[in-house]
Amino acid sequence: MLEDTGFVNVEIGEPVDTFGGAGGEPNARAFEVYGYAFLAFKPG
Repeated sequence: MLEDTGFVNVEIGEPVDTFGGAGGEPNARAFEVYGYAFLAFKPG
């Protein structure tokens, strides 16, 4: 999707547990929800 909007050199980081200790943690575990860091560049 990022590339479709003109971004280049897209990199996606490792999955991160962003719900640990949160109220919705059981649901996040059931649906395997994780956060990901993205790095991309938009040519000038």
